[in-house]
Amino acid sequence: MLSQRTRYAIRALLHLGDRYGEGPVQLTEIAEAQNIPGKFLTVILSEMKRAGLVETLRGKEGGYWLSRPPADVTYGEIVRLTRGSLALVPCAARLAYTPCDHCIDEATCRLHHVMLSVRDETARILDGVSLSQKLLD
Repeated sequence: MLSQRTRYAIRALLHLGDRYGEGPVQLTEIAEAQNIPGKFLTVILSEMKRAGLVETLRGKEGGYWLSRPPADVTYGEIVRLTRGSLALVPCAARLAYTPCDHCIDEATCRLHHVMLSVRDETARILDGVSLSQKLLD
């Protein structure tokens, strides 16, 4: 399940993607348009800045904007930044692998193998959809 933080991050970055190339977007505009608490949004956008997804300019004419074109930012990247992994269980994570607590034998664990497939399919889908795509089907 996606956390509220991840959903807010995606919505905020989608908003910035829709305004890409128009200059800085003020935090209050994003917060109001996307129904995200301002303080929470500040934290999220700070994290996205540290990760290199957004740039910011302080001051009256300041705000936030995507550092790359929306077509170059995928949902998978955002989920990994906010969640740490796409895997549903720690033993299926590719970058943040850790064995599951109380696992009997990972090599023969059927749950492990199913979760690897789920993780790979999730990655295929989320890494294949960018902020520029408007999927409403």
